[in-house]
Amino acid sequence: MPPRPHDTVEAGGELVEVRLGPVDLAGTHQGQADRPREARRTVALVQGRVSHRLVLLGPDHGAVRSLVTAIVSPTRASTTPGLARGAEDDVARPESSASGPGSRALVVDVIRSSGPISRVELTETTGLTQPSISNIVRKLLVEGIVRESGRVASGGGKPRTLIEINPGALYAVGVQLGFESMTFVATGAGGGIVARQLVDGASLDSPDEVTDRLVAQFDAFVDAAGISRASIAGVAVVAPGPLSADHGAILRSPTLRRWEGFSLRDRLSERLDVPVLIDNDAAAAAVGEFWTRRVPRTETFAGIYMGTGLGAGIIIDGALYRGASSNAGELGHTSVDLDGEPCFCGNRGCVERYAAPAAVLLQAREQSGRLTGLGLAFEDHTVAQDFDRLARAAVGGHPVAESLIATSARYLAAAVVSFVNVLDVDRLVLSGPSIAVAGSVYARAVRERLMESAFARQSHDVRVELATNPRDSAAIGAAALVLQSSVSPGHGPQLIQPN
Repeated sequence: MPPRPHDTVEAGGELVEVRLGPVDLAGTHQGQADRPREARRTVALVQGRVSHRLVLLGPDHGAVRSLVTAIVSPTRASTTPGLARGAEDDVARPESSASGPGSRALVVDVIRSSGPISRVELTETTGLTQPSISNIVRKLLVEGIVRESGRVASGGGKPRTLIEINPGALYAVGVQLGFESMTFVATGAGGGIVARQLVDGASLDSPDEVTDRLVAQFDAFVDAAGISRASIAGVAVVAPGPLSADHGAILRSPTLRRWEGFSLRDRLSERLDVPVLIDNDAAAAAVGEFWTRRVPRTETFAGIYMGTGLGAGIIIDGALYRGASSNAGELGHTSVDLDGEPCFCGNRGCVERYAAPAAVLLQAREQSGRLTGLGLAFEDHTVAQDFDRLARAAVGGHPVAESLIATSARYLAAAVVSFVNVLDVDRLVLSGPSIAVAGSVYARAVRERLMESAFARQSHDVRVELATNPRDSAAIGAAALVLQSSVSPGHGPQLIQPN
């Protein structure tokens, strides 16, 4: 039976490319009996992650197509081209229609991470066919998401036209909601900051009062920045603590206690005339670093975020890993002491109870007599300010402050080693307001501990870097979440349209 070079199946609204080749499906010579089982496992994987291209290898193409049709798209088998036909239709087709949302997200992500890139290079990098790349790029050009940015010589042929993200195509607004402050950031499609503003945080005000302030501040911020409402892709508000993805609500937070169960997303969608989403601050910070650093999707990337607490975000294949309830990455609640300090989460010995600013300041308070002159207030509403002062003193050589910050860094490094051992990441970026002053102390501690203790240290190094704008990382990441959702459907969370 002549091989069919490309077939496609539709699964969950996405087109998944199926390449059929001459290699045994199972990768072994166990015979035909094992092939259906292997094909079934492969297709189930793709059903769970339909943004990836499925590659099926095997000579028995008719059997493979039957399995793909039955497992991935049983309700569409009679209408999906090239899959429900008989052997009489087994003729090679020159092109697949793998240009669904997953393919678009892949192309946009490669353009984002590579900078100016030609269509030929996109074809080579993504594995998509030239016609698919041409169709996707043409649509992106029409929408204004990308632009042509010049030509380069192509080794004897006609010059290749380069494609890049158009930074002025649209704008995103990110808001980091904290106890002491709220940070507003507006970015262009490339992730570059075009406006920033710092205002009073939630404090002990009611959620309704803070929401009123947030809406009013959003309007004033956008107007002051001169951004047209029509060009705003959306606004994302990020906050600490576990969130309800279904209701857009903060479930529990050690600092925003009055917000538990408050559906901020729904309230904002009723008040604002732009799409809205709510997410975790640490997860958002990781996306922001991934987006603005042009990290390639081939890297397993993670961001470690320290604000008032500790968290992390994990990027795999260009998308944020969310877990079952969009609450993955709670690094701060990794236990480093089985019988240690009780935590609000219900666990004991969480690293947040030893390394986070509030915990460090509790230890500092016990030695306050040796910290006179630093201006530490030791109040609930001055945690961020006090920690900055303590960190500055540590960097300046104050022995007690230096010891406190070094101990915090060692605890964080111990938790990061466990984190890296589970995920086997290529790169870590440390971010967050509490990293801003003494970030070098934390980065050094993490690097040294990974070099000593990381399980895969003999296989590869883990790059440990500091955020270039650590105080605004979460707000920048919030804007990046909007950008991903808008220009790379399938990678970002769903924006809720205004009511």
